[in-house]
Amino acid sequence: MHTAVLPVVGRTLMPVAALALCVLALLAGPAAWAQKAQAVNFTSGDGKTELVAYMYLPSTPGPHPAVVMLHGRGGLYSTLKQTFDGDSLSSRHVMWGKFWAERGYVGLLVDSFGPRGYARGFEAGTNDGSRPASVNEITIRPLDAYAALKFLRNRPDVIKDQVFLQGWSNGGSTALSAASIVAPGIEAPTETTGFRAFLSMYPACAQVMRRYTQTYRSYAPMLVLIGTDDEEVNPERCARLSEIAERNGSDWQFVLYPGVEHSYDTPTKKRESVEANKLAAEDSKQRAQAFFGKFLAR
Repeated sequence: MHTAVLPVVGRTLMPVAALALCVLALLAGPAAWAQKAQAVNFTSGDGKTELVAYMYLPSTPGPHPAVVMLHGRGGLYSTLKQTFDGDSLSSRHVMWGKFWAERGYVGLLVDSFGPRGYARGFEAGTNDGSRPASVNEITIRPLDAYAALKFLRNRPDVIKDQVFLQGWSNGGSTALSAASIVAPGIEAPTETTGFRAFLSMYPACAQVMRRYTQTYRSYAPMLVLIGTDDEEVNPERCARLSEIAERNGSDWQFVLYPGVEHSYDTPTKKRESVEANKLAAEDSKQRAQAFFGKFLAR
């Protein structure tokens, strides 16, 4: 396991000069992406739920690698909107969808909650068994993830063995479950038959540990990003899960950001007002791009 704890100096996660280089690198990257998300539909692996997803496409000819993206417990849509469609996606989801499309990936945001009647998502602190089993992040949402993988692999503009999975919070827990060697929705998964690699951002690891106990192992590389000041999930449990995963032979990276809160990469005034959140969000983008980029065909 590769564990990174970034140093804090006056709540700064990296030297100012290094941060400036990071920002300049991002600004010098691909031009801002103006494309709107395209709505698509496919059936979940549960065999009954017709899912809706929103796709961002690169501007260059394919075929492309792809990223399936799984929302957190708040759902896929902005709380400022009264509709649930491609024009109502929350700022974080739009930002990441465009981020991947700008870098040559097909980005696919999957709505697990809306088609099951919970488009508004769930309040913090409700993951105590009170949420309906139909949206369970350990047993049901992985079925959505693998249905999305199948959907993308049937597209001629997607490289079939270069599809990645990214999840936030509840979706991050889904990514951890989907990465298991006994994941729901796929039999005997490998890096070729399943997802090429996984990115889990501030997941609730307790549910995963309860499900898999000491047997957890991921079949493909995993990157976990979380902050020490996360007010919704426990980073220490994720550290323990990482140790279990490594001990069982997983290719695993665990990054702990000092002073960083839950949903730190959400581009809102509330989150960005905390300097540690802002810096961690930029660092996470670079880590995510570098991590997935390692596995692209040369």
